[in-house]
Amino acid sequence: MNSFRKLDAYIYAKDIVKQIYTLVKKFPKEEQYALCDQLRRAVISLPSNIAEGSGRTTPKDQAHFYTIAYGSLMEVLAQLDIACELEYITETEFETLELLINKEAKILSGLVAKRNSLNTKQ
Repeated sequence: MNSFRKLDAYIYAKDIVKQIYTLVKKFPKEEQYALCDQLRRAVISLPSNIAEGSGRTTPKDQAHFYTIAYGSLMEVLAQLDIACELEYITETEFETLELLINKEAKILSGLVAKRNSLNTKQ
């Protein structure tokens, strides 16, 4: 029960959430209900889908939710890239988060591959 809390994917996802929530506080006010809101929704989807996937009983369902989490992660990366282009965040802030995102992407890809291989064995 609550085994998702021990997954590296979930632990790293929470770290990314905390960093994004801290970062968007310095965005311009006019972005509060645009890019900030979109970033917060995308990033909170990451640990949420990892948790939901881990609660599913079949490898196919688990892989599905881990894939959704991966998509949300890519959405966050795209939005950070835009924020960097708009100079809402520095290149250093972007690169720091990009490293975390790349690590999380590898972990999620591994989870999906493992669940997919389990699915083909059934």
